[in-house]
Amino acid sequence: MPLPHLTGVWGRRRMLGLALGAGLAPALGTGPAAARAAARPDDEGGDLALGHRVAAVAAAQIGVPYAWGGGDRLGASLGFCDEENGYLDGQCLGESTVGYDCSGLSLYCWYRASAGAVELAHYTVAQFHRSAPVERSALIPGDLLFFSRPDAPLHHVGLWAGDGAMIHAEHTGTLVARLEGVFDVPRWAREFAGARRPLPSP
Repeated sequence: MPLPHLTGVWGRRRMLGLALGAGLAPALGTGPAAARAAARPDDEGGDLALGHRVAAVAAAQIGVPYAWGGGDRLGASLGFCDEENGYLDGQCLGESTVGYDCSGLSLYCWYRASAGAVELAHYTVAQFHRSAPVERSALIPGDLLFFSRPDAPLHHVGLWAGDGAMIHAEHTGTLVARLEGVFDVPRWAREFAGARRPLPSP
């Protein structure tokens, strides 16, 4: 969940995103109709249609590597390492991996599915505050699931895929994956901090 203003990596990320982003998701309904649907938060049909597009974009990323700091509105991108993140067994994988971290995945899926009408920050906390709360009983595909621990508030975000499943980028060394029965997994059930539905960009 890196801050969006970190310097020194954006040039590389933009170039790789331009080269790779277009090929990582199918050409879904992302024209003016999608943007109009995203702009009507009170239209339940519009929300549901957009949410299904978000979930479809997310499903198309399954198997893409996790990269700390990776992912932007163009798609998967080169990650990086900071003092604590991006490493596996002491080796910096972030700076040599093109992929997504958790907030980079949700950013891309919502931007792509909404034809740019919803642009989230590349930071889990900002995504939480840029979204409207949703009761667990009212979840629709595409909604964001947030997770928190006492030592790491709002440390993770995933996308609700429906049927009890979440699509997410978990940590360095893993791939974007679909997790079935997310609320039946003790770790995720215990850390669940709420669901949110992103709002159209002002």
